[in-house]
Amino acid sequence: MKAMKFLSYLSRKKTPLVNQDSSLLARVLSVVDLTGLGVGSTLGLGVYVLAGSVAKTVAGPAVCLSFLVAAIASAFAGLCYAEFASRVPRAGSAYVYSYVTVGEFVAYIIGWNLILEYVIGSASVARGMSNYIDSLTNYQMKNYFSQVVPINVDFLADYPDILSFVLVVVITVLLAFGVKESSFLNNIFTVLNLVVIAIVIVAGSINADVKNWRISKDEIPEDLSSAAGEGGFLPFGVAGIMAGAARCFFGFVGFDAIATTGEEAKNPQRNIPIAIVISLTIIFFAYFGISVVLTLMWPYYDQDADAPFPYVFEQLGWTAIKWIVTTGAVFALCTSLLGAMFPLPRVLYAMASDGLLFFSLSKVHPKTQTPLLATIISGIFAGLMSMIFNLDQLVDMMSIGTLLAYTIVSVCVLVLRYEQITDYSHLKKDLEMKKQDVVLFDVFKQVFNLNNNKYPNEFSANIIKWSIVAFSVLSVVISLILFYGMTDSEFMKPQYIVPLVLLFIALIVCVIVIARQPTEDANLAFKVPWVPYIPCLSVFINLYLMVQLDLQTWIRFAVWLLIGFVIYFGYGITHSTEREIHELSEKKNSFAISANETEKPENDTYKKQTTAC
Repeated sequence: MKAMKFLSYLSRKKTPLVNQDSSLLARVLSVVDLTGLGVGSTLGLGVYVLAGSVAKTVAGPAVCLSFLVAAIASAFAGLCYAEFASRVPRAGSAYVYSYVTVGEFVAYIIGWNLILEYVIGSASVARGMSNYIDSLTNYQMKNYFSQVVPINVDFLADYPDILSFVLVVVITVLLAFGVKESSFLNNIFTVLNLVVIAIVIVAGSINADVKNWRISKDEIPEDLSSAAGEGGFLPFGVAGIMAGAARCFFGFVGFDAIATTGEEAKNPQRNIPIAIVISLTIIFFAYFGISVVLTLMWPYYDQDADAPFPYVFEQLGWTAIKWIVTTGAVFALCTSLLGAMFPLPRVLYAMASDGLLFFSLSKVHPKTQTPLLATIISGIFAGLMSMIFNLDQLVDMMSIGTLLAYTIVSVCVLVLRYEQITDYSHLKKDLEMKKQDVVLFDVFKQVFNLNNNKYPNEFSANIIKWSIVAFSVLSVVISLILFYGMTDSEFMKPQYIVPLVLLFIALIVCVIVIARQPTEDANLAFKVPWVPYIPCLSVFINLYLMVQLDLQTWIRFAVWLLIGFVIYFGYGITHSTEREIHELSEKKNSFAISANETEKPENDTYKKQTTAC
C-alpha cells in the first residue's frame, strides 16, 4: 500500500488548463521579440566556430548535410514544442509540458536536465566569446593567466578565465533589470548578427570555387592527410555526416528558449508557435549558407577550428571583411549569451513555484517583474562554470540533456493526442470492449482498432503508452546496431542486416498501432501535423543522436542526475504544491466514501420497512 502511494506521488500531474492572467511576470514579448530571442540564442558559436571545426575533422564539405540532419531533428522537436506552448502557456518549457502529461518525477528529471543545458550553454558561449576576443590579441590573456594562476587539474581548464566570468555577470545584471529592456537589446544584436551573416554569404559566394569540393586524397598535404579522410565532398563518408550532425545539433540548441516565455509572451498560444517556426527557418538557412560558402572558399582540411572566418578571409586577402566578421561575431556571441541565459532563471522559477526546488527561487521582484534571486544565482553558477572549464568540456556535457528533453516533449505530444479528455460515457458501445470473456482476437482487434472506434478511452490510451515504450526501446537497439555496425567492415553481412530488418519491421508495426488509435480532437491554436509520424521520427532521431555521445558524457550526466535525485527526494517530494492538492482530494474522496457507507444502512432499513408495509 505504501509503495502504491509512493508511486502516486511520482506520477501526480498538473492540470493543463492555466489562467494566463494569473502570472506575476510581465507579458511584454511580441512575435518579433520571441523570434529575436530564438534566433539570437542560437546563431552564435554554431556560425562562427562550429561549421569550421566540424568540416575540418568530422564531415568535410558535407557539413552542410550535417546541419540539414540536425535541422530536421530540431524542426520535429520544435513542432512538438509549439503544440505544447499552445496547450500550456506557462514558464518552464519542457518541464511544465512533461509535468502536465507524464507526471512529477519525469518532469523533475527534465527540469533538472534543462538547468544543466542552460547553465552549460551559457558557460560555453561565454568561454567561446572570451576565446574569440583573446584570439584578436594573440592570446595575451591566455598566456598571462596560464603563467600567473595555472590550474593543474585534468578535468578543469588550464587557467581561470576571468573575462568569461565578467561577461556572464554583465548579462546577468541586464536580465535582472527587466525582460523588455534585455529583449530590446537582444533584437538589436540579432539584426546585426543577421547582417554580418548575409555579408559573409555574399563575400563567400564571390570567392567560391567548386574545386574545393572535389579535392582528391592525393592533393591533400602529407602533414594533414592522416586526419583529412578520403577527400572529395564526402571525405568521411555517411558516418561522417551523422557524426557531424550530432555535433551540429549543438548549433540548434537554444530555440527552445522561446518556449520558456509562456508567462511573458503576449497571446502565447499563438505567438510562441509562430516564433518557433520562423526562428528555426532562419537558423537553418543561416547555417546551411554559412557551411556551404565556408567549404567552397577554402579547403576543408585547412580550416581554423577556433575562428574559421577570420582565418579564411585573411588567407584570401579580404582584410576588411575579416574585421567586419570579427566584430559581428563579438556582437553575435553577446546575443547568444543573452539568449542562453534568459531561460535558466525561468526554469528555476517554474520548478520553485511548484515546490520542487527551494521556494525562494520563485520570488518575483515587484519593480523589475523578473525572478531576481533565480537570475542572480543562475548567473553566478554559469559564470563559475565558464571560468573553470574548457569550451570542449562544456560542449561535450550539453547535448545529452537537450536531446532527452526533446524526446520527452515528443512523447508527451503523442500521449496527449491519444488521451481521453472529453467524457464519452454516452457512447459506450464505441468505447469499451464487450463485457463478455475477452479472447486473443478481441485484443488484436482493439490493438489495431479494427472496430474503427472514433473516441479515445482508457484502454486505447494504455495501448498508446505501451506502444511508445516499445518504439523507444526498439529505437535505442537499432541506434546501437547502426552506431557500432557502421565501424565494422562486415556491416552489410547478414548478421547485421537480418536483425536490422526485423527490428525495423517491429518499429513500423508500433507506429501503425499508434496511428490506428482514436485521437482527442482538442481545439488548439497550433497542432503538430502528421501525428504520430513526426513525433515518432523526432523520438528516433533524438535517441540515435544520444547514442553518438561518448561514455564520459554519460558518466557526467549520471552524476548530475544523482545530485538532482538527492534534492528531489530530500526536499521536492514533500514540498510539492501538487502534494497538497492530491492530499486534499484524497480526504474529500475518503469523506464521501465514509458518508455513503453511513447512509447505506439507513437506506436499506428504510427499504425493508417500506417493503414490510
